Amino acid sequence: MLLDVAGPPRPYAEPWHIDHDERLRALTARTRHVAYFHAAPHPHTFRYRVYNMVEALDAQPEREISAAWFTRADLDRSLAFIDRADVLVICRARYDDMVGRMIARARARGVPVLFDVDDLIFDCDYAHLIGDIIGRDLSDSALWDWWFAEIARNGTTLRLCDGAITTNAYLAERITAFAPWIAPRIVPNFLNTLQQAASRPIWRRKCASGFARDGRIHVGYFSGTRSHNKDFALAADGLARLMAADRRIVLRVVGLLDLPAAFDGLADRIERFELQDWVNLQRLQGEIELCLAPVQDTVFTQCKSELKYFEAAACGTVTVASPTFAFAAAIRDGENGFLARAHTWDAQIGRVIALLDDDPLGYEAIAARAAAAAETRYGVDRQGATIEAAVFGHATTPRAGLRAAG
Repeated sequence: MLLDVAGPPRPYAEPWHIDHDERLRALTARTRHVAYFHAAPHPHTFRYRVYNMVEALDAQPEREISAAWFTRADLDRSLAFIDRADVLVICRARYDDMVGRMIARARARGVPVLFDVDDLIFDCDYAHLIGDIIGRDLSDSALWDWWFAEIARNGTTLRLCDGAITTNAYLAERITAFAPWIAPRIVPNFLNTLQQAASRPIWRRKCASGFARDGRIHVGYFSGTRSHNKDFALAADGLARLMAADRRIVLRVVGLLDLPAAFDGLADRIERFELQDWVNLQRLQGEIELCLAPVQDTVFTQCKSELKYFEAAACGTVTVASPTFAFAAAIRDGENGFLARAHTWDAQIGRVIALLDDDPLGYEAIAARAAAAAETRYGVDRQGATIEAAVFGHATTPRAGLRAAG
């Protein structure tokens, strides 16, 4: 473990407690206005695809774009934000009567409507695959009714929109296959201001200390929920073998994860942390030497973004990841991280351990390149041009012939 780099826990309060009127004023503060819609604020999709987008546009006032977010609770109060918007971006919203009215109102006022989605969660052809991967009980008929409707309603909203925004080219192809008239624009996931503020001091302290360590080697897996059990299983056997052979290796698990039987005799070197807020998660990532990001090779998982890589990289932590579309695009093996196929996890983890033992400066150089990528490619202040092109590049005459509830 790296010594004295993370600092004490940071006080955390969700940053999106902003009342409707304040957000409505923020929407029209500059020349061009982008209204984002999501069902409700939360630390997951809303944070990445709505809150962060608004923050990124706010960070570059020279673009003269103001943005604000609105939720289902706001629809119950007023649709006035649509009248003040130049573009409406609907993020992963399941169709219902209010979503239909919102789209119809935008269309009546000539406001282009875009659908932002970060997951393959709109095409029912993949319902069984997705449900199996994330551990749904597919023998439950009632759950099938809910699950199929969840995906279909997202797809209905997408097909009512004039364009789409997504996280990578692979997922963009799936959108076009589902709705051939849509050519999606790409805006990757990225860090926000609070994440960067939490991560930068950790990185600076690592550099100042010369990456001082306590002799143990911490390997981290940041699960979140049990939907990642099958992903972790890809790396589990190789990691367990390495831990059995080298008592310096400690596994840090954050979130919910069912460990396979291979770890039964290793309990004294397994650290468990409950789910963390997304600011203090950076602390736990910053203390370790190696972050694991195993992902199954399926159409669904190929659509996933590289956020596990850049969030660890922001703290100067090296990642070993599966070579999915997004990870392979972000990571240059042996330069700013490592890529591991299903049969090479123990070998790739072993490469990092060998660097720590035999070439610590080589390890530090990889960590430095990863940290630089987190700042330059995934910093909140670097996204304005990409978001502008995605949002206003679609801003043409709304499509005719599609009907939503009026």
